[in-house]
Amino acid sequence: MRSQGQVRFIKVSSRIQMIGAGVTAALLLVWVLSMAGMAVSQYLAARDRLSLLNREAQVATAESRVSEYRDDIKGVATDLEKRQEFLEKMAEAHLGDLPEEKKAGETVSDSSGEAAKTVNKVSALIPEAAALARIEARQLAFVEKLTRAADRRAADAESKIKRLGLNPRTMLASLDDRSAMGGPFIALATARGGRIDTRFERLGVSLARMDALERGLAGIPQVLPASLEFVSSGFGYRADPFGGGAAFHAGLDFKGPIGAPIYAAAQGTVSFVGVKAGYGNCVEIDHGNGLMTRYAHMSRFATRVGQPVAAGAVIGAIGNTGRSTGPHLHFEVRMHDRPLNPRPFLEAAAHVFQEPRSRAPNGK
Repeated sequence: MRSQGQVRFIKVSSRIQMIGAGVTAALLLVWVLSMAGMAVSQYLAARDRLSLLNREAQVATAESRVSEYRDDIKGVATDLEKRQEFLEKMAEAHLGDLPEEKKAGETVSDSSGEAAKTVNKVSALIPEAAALARIEARQLAFVEKLTRAADRRAADAESKIKRLGLNPRTMLASLDDRSAMGGPFIALATARGGRIDTRFERLGVSLARMDALERGLAGIPQVLPASLEFVSSGFGYRADPFGGGAAFHAGLDFKGPIGAPIYAAAQGTVSFVGVKAGYGNCVEIDHGNGLMTRYAHMSRFATRVGQPVAAGAVIGAIGNTGRSTGPHLHFEVRMHDRPLNPRPFLEAAAHVFQEPRSRAPNGK
C-alpha cells in the first residue's frame, strides 16, 4: 500500500489463503445443495399433486359414467346414437352415399326386418333398453351398407380389369397366399367370449377383396410412358432392324429425342435400375400380382430400386443405349415374365379409367 510516499506491504500466508478458499468453497457447496434440495422437493410435490389429480379425474370420470348409466340410460343411448351418426357421416363423406337397398344378385344380408322385430320386443319387455335396441339395429344396417358399398366397388374394379384383358383372379391370388406371413395373433371379436358376428366378418372379407382388386387395377398400365404419336415399332413379329431376319418384338418402341422424359405407366415399386443385355440402361417396375413394366435404352435414370412410384412419375429419359438404332424408348408389359402387348392397355385406359392421362401433372 502506498501512503504519503511510503510503500507498505501486507503479506497473507499460504495457510490463510487455503483456509479462505476452503471456507468460500464450503459456502458455495452448501448453497448449491440447498438449491438442489428445494428443486427436488418442488418436483416431488408437483408430481404427487399431478398424480393425485389424475387419479381423481379417472375416478370422477368412471363414477360419472356409472351414474349416468344408472340414472339416465336414455341420455347414454342418445350419446351412443350421436356417435353412430358421426361414424355414418364420416363414412359417407369419404366413401360417398352408402347403398340403402341391395341389388339383384347381391349376397349381403338384410337385417332390417328382424332388427325391427327385436326393437319391438325389447321395447315391450324392457322399455328402458328400447333406445339401445334401436342403436343396435342402426349399427347392423350400417355394417350391411358398408359391405354393399365394398362389394360394388370390387365389382366395378373387376369389370375394369376384365375390359383391360386381364383375369381378376390373378389380383385376388394374394388373398389366398399365406406364404411369408407371421406376427403375433391378435384376435378380433364383436362379442364376449371372442365371438365375431358373421355380418362383421363378411364386411372384413369384402373390404379385403375390394382393396386387392383396386390395388391390382391401379397397377395396370394406364399412362403413356412417352408420346403415342411416335410409335416406331409395334408388338410381335417384325424384321430385325440390324440383320433384317424375322424377329419377335416384346414391346412398343416410342421414338423421341434424347433426354425426353419417360413416365411410369402405373403405380408400383421400382425393382431394377441398371444395364441389361440388349436393353442398355433399363428400369423395371413391379406392379404386384405378377405384373411388371420395363423401360429400356434410357439415357439417364431418375429413380432407384425400392422406390415407390405413382402413375405418371418421371423415372428417366429417352436414350440410345443397348441394342438400338436411334433414340427411343422400348416399353414392355410382362405378366409372370410373359410379354403382353402394351397397346391394348394404353388404348383402353382412355375408356376404362375415369381420368385418363398421357402423363401426370407437372410430370410427377
